[in-house]
Amino acid sequence: MSEHYVTSESVTEGHPDKLCDQISDGILDFVLQQDPKAHVAVETMVSKNTIMIAGELSTTATVEIPAIARTVLKEIGYTSEESGIDADKCMILTNINIQSTDIAMGVNKSSDKEEIGGGDQGIMYGYATNETSNYMPITIELAHKLVRRLATVRKEGILPWLYPDGKAQVTVKYNDDDNPFSLEDIVLSAQHFPSIHYDYLKSTLLDEVIYPVLAGQFNIEQTKIKINPTGRFVIGGPAGDTGVTGRKIMVDTYGGVARHGGGAFSGKDPTKVDRSAAYMARYVAKNVVAAGLADKCEISIAYAIGQIQPEAVNVETFGSEHIECKIIEAVVRELFDFSVAGMIRTLDLRKPQYQKTAAYGHFGREDAGFGWERLDMVEKLRQRAIATQYTQLLREREVK
Repeated sequence: MSEHYVTSESVTEGHPDKLCDQISDGILDFVLQQDPKAHVAVETMVSKNTIMIAGELSTTATVEIPAIARTVLKEIGYTSEESGIDADKCMILTNINIQSTDIAMGVNKSSDKEEIGGGDQGIMYGYATNETSNYMPITIELAHKLVRRLATVRKEGILPWLYPDGKAQVTVKYNDDDNPFSLEDIVLSAQHFPSIHYDYLKSTLLDEVIYPVLAGQFNIEQTKIKINPTGRFVIGGPAGDTGVTGRKIMVDTYGGVARHGGGAFSGKDPTKVDRSAAYMARYVAKNVVAAGLADKCEISIAYAIGQIQPEAVNVETFGSEHIECKIIEAVVRELFDFSVAGMIRTLDLRKPQYQKTAAYGHFGREDAGFGWERLDMVEKLRQRAIATQYTQLLREREVK
């Protein structure tokens, strides 16, 4: 490849869209705590002083939805109208119904054994690359680190004049060998108290956010750094922008480096293959790369509504494979269970864990205990790939 640039963005937990994701997943976690086999599809919209929550619930759980939403707001730091929305005073509207019986008949296949049909059709993707230690593209990894640091310095009182909303964007230049070469550009936007002077804000965010995150990773002397490019970011959160669940899917996944199929994740229980299959695809891709079978791997899985098994499972290694791609694909299909129930079981997707996925990405979070980030199939993949390759060589010799 020739030299090229890759850009990814991330947003803080206080961004309006991410606020909606966390409310939706907070409701999901609350329901799963009482009823692990509940069917949940909940979406949230926020605007000035108003939250609207709608969707479908089929569950035995007792759920006080407005209380969950207010708790999420407080955890993030939305406790006043000045910050963007007041958790105690905002208006919350709900419109919750039961799951469509037409969909339910496709999902609930058997009552005496766990056979689950896909909750919808779609193509889901998972990706991994060896350019970082957690097998994520470096651009989205750095963007996540910057906005997490923004939240940390706010919540720990290091920069108490920050409000919850913020975002970051990172551009990295890749060399001819497709390796990260230089950090070209950083954009950091942080909501702040109106009394904070821009020059002070800029120098402080450099010292407390940008330098601590990037120290030792890149030489940033030549990096173009833009902090609050308009010069002021006081009105933020739902007061400044409407938020909707599922509108930050590239932030949730791979920063635009890999494809995203199906739909959004947040607010959906694991029978929705939009979520469970994307997690499974990441799990497989990460183990393939960690096993040294390829430097990059993208897994795609296609489903039809009501079907127990996928329509197709494909492996793409972008020419980075160290063993024939068809062998990797054969081994992947042999070792992994891509049925809906199999994915739920393999990755332990019935347990409440989803609110913490709803900010700073669903992938690469190796400290969060997510099943899809495990590397427990590395040795099996390696051994099976070697055995399959050896068998293929023997067959080719017999043919000759």
